[in-house]
Amino acid sequence: MHPGPFPPNQMETAMTGLATARASTLWIVLLTVASTATTLVFACATPFPALAALAALHMRRRDGLILMLLSWFVSQAVGFGLLGYPHELQTLLWAPGLLSAALGSAVAAYVVLARMGSASFAVRLITAYVAAFVAFKLVALVWAFFLGGIDSAYSLEVLVRQFVRNGAILLGLLALYHLLVRIGLPGAPVQPSLQRA
Repeated sequence: MHPGPFPPNQMETAMTGLATARASTLWIVLLTVASTATTLVFACATPFPALAALAALHMRRRDGLILMLLSWFVSQAVGFGLLGYPHELQTLLWAPGLLSAALGSAVAAYVVLARMGSASFAVRLITAYVAAFVAFKLVALVWAFFLGGIDSAYSLEVLVRQFVRNGAILLGLLALYHLLVRIGLPGAPVQPSLQRA
């Protein structure tokens, strides 16, 4: 017989679930704070493709989508509250456009990684990032057809600059993630289908 209200296996499972939930929450908050810092530095350019790729590599899908939602919400609060985004209809309509692009970038990164099999980490990182960036820009392009901004936001020069900037942010966030894990923070729970042997 076991002492206490729960059998040992149930208690262990409950404790593991609690630790996993705490680690998920911690990483969602930390990465949201990091993305907010980049939003402030770049005055509106939340690095959604970088966050999507990092989340797809290191987080469960649900947690990655929550990260995108929370990062979008904070970026809108910073934009309208601190950076003085105009309260015009077109600007307000871009909010759901950016949310759908952010979520689309995360879904794309998770989908391509699920099909990668045993590819190296570098290949998975690059593939997840390219998928996230392309998906983000394609979803935003659909919104731009209705809201305007295609000429200025989709020139080759702007796309290359955004791709390089988001890639640099991804590398910085990845280094931050691994540094924090190395000094003792628990790693974010990984999507079971993405765990490698």
